[in-house]
Amino acid sequence: MSAIIESAMRRAQAPAAGPLTVRLLHDDAADRARWDAFVQACPQATFFHRAGWQRVIEAAFGHRTWFYLAEQDGEIQGVLPLAQIKSRLFGHALIALPFCVYGGVAALTDAARQELDMAAIDLAATLDVGHLEYRNVTAAHPDDAAWQGKELYVTFRKAIGAVDEENLNAIPRKQRAMVRKGIKCGLTGEVDDNVERFFTAYASSVHRLGTPVFSKKYFALLKEEFGDDCEVRVIVRDGELVAGVLSFFFRDEVLPYYGGGMPLARDVAGNDFMYWNLMQAASARGCRIFDFGRSKRGTGAFDFKKNWGFTAQPLPYEYRLVTATSIPDVNPLNPKYQLFIRLWRKLPLALANALGPHIVKDLG
Repeated sequence: MSAIIESAMRRAQAPAAGPLTVRLLHDDAADRARWDAFVQACPQATFFHRAGWQRVIEAAFGHRTWFYLAEQDGEIQGVLPLAQIKSRLFGHALIALPFCVYGGVAALTDAARQELDMAAIDLAATLDVGHLEYRNVTAAHPDDAAWQGKELYVTFRKAIGAVDEENLNAIPRKQRAMVRKGIKCGLTGEVDDNVERFFTAYASSVHRLGTPVFSKKYFALLKEEFGDDCEVRVIVRDGELVAGVLSFFFRDEVLPYYGGGMPLARDVAGNDFMYWNLMQAASARGCRIFDFGRSKRGTGAFDFKKNWGFTAQPLPYEYRLVTATSIPDVNPLNPKYQLFIRLWRKLPLALANALGPHIVKDLG
């Protein structure tokens, strides 16, 4: 019997694949564990596809969420976490996923991706949102006119090795000098099991930038939900707080996500040392990718990351308009927000910390 006939017979005898179904994530530990196991293994998935984001977004901001999964023969084939932002100031949107820099569908097959797409499109229509937004790492619908994009955000990712000296030498000379300045100033890094010191540095920094602050509760929830995969690191000099960073770990990657420094940080290269200190710790932990995260073109953060020798990689976010007539433009570079930013900087820090969470929860 030929190999071709044998192969055909095996296919004929194999049980037919069951139907592909889409459902919502169940509110139980077993289903969340299955979801996270899929995310850990799926090449398209990111830290921001993890099931824990559902609890964090609902508990910290009060937004409604829909975490869809596509399943076939008892195996997850794809996931799509979604949350609704409904604001009189900033619009009405269904996003995968707000407060996250990456998102969209993570799937193993085209069929699963298409079914999850349809679930999101139907939900967006039912909710009557202005738009549906996917925060893709790679474009999901490059040839579909129903999905629009805009060039605003980029990400910065770079390989790191296991040897500190090689990682330091890979940093361009001028930036490397700033790292060495922090070392000479006697800065050291410490890992906290709470967000208190980090929040002090973060809140001080974003206030100087004129940006509303997230609540301390939000950061505490992140640490509680993601445990050791959410590290809180602070930089000190002789016990005095200089800077702080909250980072996510996923597979062999580290992503410093929220950070900030006290006024002292500028004089002692606190932020420069902070990211180097994190890179050292991440390398020792086995990380081989340092993900500097998302930045907008034309900002200081964009320039800072380029100075480290990282290359900007465009993020092809996609928007499907539902009731809106144009892609939203909710970002600090929009000229209409400049007066607000200038006024916010003048607020007392305590007042800004009290008001900020009520505003930023709707920015997504």
